[in-house]
Amino acid sequence: MASDDSDHPIYCVCRQAYDETQFMIECDVCKDWFHGSCVGVQEHQAADIETYHCPNCQLLHGPLGLKKRRNWHRHDYSEEGVSSKAVQTGTVVFIKELKNRNFPLADEQSVSRLHGSQLTINHLLEKGFDMPILVEKKDGLGLTVPPSNFTIQDVENNVGSMREIDVIDVAKQEDYKMLMREWTEYYNSPNRQKIFNVISLEFSNTKLSELVQPPSIVRQLSWVSNFWPESLPEDCTYSKPEVQKYCLMGVRDSFTDYHIDFGGTSVWYHVLRGEKVFYW
Repeated sequence: MASDDSDHPIYCVCRQAYDETQFMIECDVCKDWFHGSCVGVQEHQAADIETYHCPNCQLLHGPLGLKKRRNWHRHDYSEEGVSSKAVQTGTVVFIKELKNRNFPLADEQSVSRLHGSQLTINHLLEKGFDMPILVEKKDGLGLTVPPSNFTIQDVENNVGSMREIDVIDVAKQEDYKMLMREWTEYYNSPNRQKIFNVISLEFSNTKLSELVQPPSIVRQLSWVSNFWPESLPEDCTYSKPEVQKYCLMGVRDSFTDYHIDFGGTSVWYHVLRGEKVFYW
């Protein structure tokens, strides 16, 4: 960093003053800051960089270093010819294109619409269960959920501020660890630099569990509830799986990659606030 005649700090190879509207990256050697547009680094690439060397420092210290990759089925933006490869799920471009596409809405041929009281074991035995079921009102389901004004802070209060949760970086479709209090701060922040999504907060053993009761049909069909033994031998190497109650929390443009849930299980969703779009 240097100073111009007016003693305002100037940065980068362009020797311009700091501009908060432009993405900048710090060199890990000289500690100067550079506009991404000046040194050929886009903002979404920064998350993959372990150590950054500016053009001058590269002469002595070599090129930048990338973080160890975990999702090998996804290409990164440092690879040659990346612009010619398919757009990856979860990226900004992908989500924008997905939202701009027109899909036929679910009809009676692709989704079964029932009243809560109609969703019974006998109905499934008679009609089968080979398509998604949509129940637009929870009346008659035997379902208990928190009130609609329940907030992320309420979730934190019930599961614990120091609870470690798995958070998905939507653009990279990779998992990261975050404390519940950190997630609350991120969720409530008006300036989010990344899109994160929480889909695997299992809360059966927390105070939040007292506020949630799955629909009667879910409890009747649950293998874990009905067939898993309450007590296991002392030398047993596994325990009762915690796969019954999940709290999903996402912000705008959150996206979960196309998938099959663990073990091919069926999942009951109840949207408490906001909206969730399903593609199948």
